[in-house]
Amino acid sequence: MRLDKYIAEAAQCTRSESREMIRAGRVSVNGAVCKRPDQQVSEVDEIGLDGQSRTHQDFVYIMLNKPEGVVSASSDRRDTTVVDLVRSAYPRRELFPAGRLDKTSTGFVLLTDDGAFAHDILAPRRHVPKTYRVTLDTPLTREMAEGFAAGVTLADGLELSPAQVTPLSADGLTVRVVLRQGVYHQIKRMFGVYGAGVNALHREAIGSVWLDDALAPGQWRELTAAEVAEIAVR
Repeated sequence: MRLDKYIAEAAQCTRSESREMIRAGRVSVNGAVCKRPDQQVSEVDEIGLDGQSRTHQDFVYIMLNKPEGVVSASSDRRDTTVVDLVRSAYPRRELFPAGRLDKTSTGFVLLTDDGAFAHDILAPRRHVPKTYRVTLDTPLTREMAEGFAAGVTLADGLELSPAQVTPLSADGLTVRVVLRQGVYHQIKRMFGVYGAGVNALHREAIGSVWLDDALAPGQWRELTAAEVAEIAVR
C-alpha cells in the first residue's frame, strides 16, 4: 500500500496528517528517511515514525471493562457508548461491540472492526461461552441449578440451551452463570422463570479469556494475539 495510507492507519491519523509527517522527514522505510507519500510499502518493510517502529494492523480487538450506564453500541444520540470510551485512541477505526451487555450490566465487552471474527464467535452454531457473576435477590436453589442444566423454557415458550449456574457465596445470592447462547435479557429472563430477580450482572469472561483485573470500569486494552486466538478457536 502507499506509505501515507500505511502511516495514517498505523498512527491513527488522517491521510493529510500522515503526508505532512512524511514530507517533514519523520518517517523511515527500512532505516532510510522517505519523504514520498506515494512510496509503495509492504508487510516485509520496516516502517518507522519519529524513530519508533510502526506496525500496520488490519483489525483491532479490544477488551473493555464496561461501566454501568454505558450502552453497548457504536453510537447513540443520548447515552455514552462503549465505542465512545475508546474513540479518541482509534479515530479512524469503525469499531463495534461483538456482543452486547445491558445498560445496567458491567464487565467484559469485546470491541473490534473485524466483522468476520465477530460473526464467527456470535454464530449460533458455535456461540462462544460467556461467563457472568450475578447477584440475585433470592438465594439460588437446587431447582434453579437443575433447570439451568436441563435448559430453561422461558415464559414465552422459547426453549433455551443448557447453561451452568454455581454459587459463589454461602448465602446463595451471588452466583456464576456460563451461557453458550445469546438471547435478549437471557439471564434475567431465566431467573425470572423461578421468581428470582437479578440485582447486578457482570461479565467475567468470553471463551477462556477473563477480564483483566487491572482494568478499572471504563478502562481498556488491546487483546494479545494469543487471546484473540483463544476466543476464535473452534
